Amino acid sequence: MSTILALDIGTEFVKAVLAEPTKKGDLKILGVGKAKQSDGNMHAGAVADIPAVVDVCEHALLDAEKQAGERAELTVVGIAGELIKGNTTTVNYTRKDPNEPITEPEMREIIKKVQQKSGEVAKKTVALETGNENVEVRLINSAIVSLTIDGYKISNPIGFKGSDIVIQFYTAFAPLIHVAAIEKVCAELNLDLLTVAVEPFAVCRACLGNDLDSGYSGIVMDIGGGTTDIAVIDDGGVEGTKMFGIGGRSFTHQIAEGLGVDFDTAEQYKLDYDTGKLDDRVKSKIETAISHNLSVWLTGVEVALEDFESVGSLPRNILLCGGGASLSLLQEKLAISDWYQELPFSRRPIIHLMDVAELPNLIVDEDETTTLDHSFATALGLLRVGVDTLTSAPEENKLKARIAKLLQH
Repeated sequence: MSTILALDIGTEFVKAVLAEPTKKGDLKILGVGKAKQSDGNMHAGAVADIPAVVDVCEHALLDAEKQAGERAELTVVGIAGELIKGNTTTVNYTRKDPNEPITEPEMREIIKKVQQKSGEVAKKTVALETGNENVEVRLINSAIVSLTIDGYKISNPIGFKGSDIVIQFYTAFAPLIHVAAIEKVCAELNLDLLTVAVEPFAVCRACLGNDLDSGYSGIVMDIGGGTTDIAVIDDGGVEGTKMFGIGGRSFTHQIAEGLGVDFDTAEQYKLDYDTGKLDDRVKSKIETAISHNLSVWLTGVEVALEDFESVGSLPRNILLCGGGASLSLLQEKLAISDWYQELPFSRRPIIHLMDVAELPNLIVDEDETTTLDHSFATALGLLRVGVDTLTSAPEENKLKARIAKLLQH
């Protein structure tokens, strides 16, 4: 199978990971690269300066290819930002003849209708937020969250008989201008673009691995430089994704303002906060400087999770990833404050910093385990989306694999 390059074009860094899928569905990591972005390259998680981003991507790509000893064949790129709309839609479908087995063409027609309906909703939402009624959106990701037929939950209805089908679909749409910018970046780098994936959806795929019947439930918070992306996984299905425009750079700006230093010095202070390199006086100033921003960020988390109305009870397990998640003050605020009390949690959530070594179906050399920390979770998820795009599942006769194949078109 072809090698796959994951390109995570973030506000702060571009990360490139080159991998080779194995016959068992694992991902063997071959090379890793990372390059720092400049101010103005990105805005709210989206590409703002194409030539500048191309230059940074090239540095990360060359590092990954040099380590791997080979060139990338197919590329998966992540997309993020506040205008990415990922929602779960419930569809009730009554069949004309319940005694006839459900066929793939019938399911394909249902999927098409749901995607069209979700696209119309996404377009209206983006048009309202941007003030542009003529905005175009494109379907990026689509997946089945849950499915029942005549009240019974099953993996997939193909081949079954029955009358009433209830399906929950996750669909994610992005403004065409953002997708076109990513396509242009790949074209300038001479990369063969396999697919574009919504980043929090990709992180969910990293958590689930190649187990199509996974019962995993959890909340993923990807805290990047410009945005925070949140996804909810319930019983192996992606319930939805939400994003808001506060990330690690916002905290850095607050430190710079509060301590009267430049941005680069403030960034170093933020990185040194947990290393023991700073005295108590400086640490106290940092805590004061970002205290308001932390409260605003927590409100953003709460508002985002309020939108998951289809989930009866939110999963207590919360995984943090992305470069911004390194800030221990942020982790502590989530772990000890009462932000969660108005949300449908059964008890206080449990906060973890994602350990990529524990992600399923990855083969990583010992030398690379220190390089691949939680900030690479998105890139690793993009690799998994790439495998999904290339092949449906190891066992073609599995019903869930067959429906996954339909969703790729």
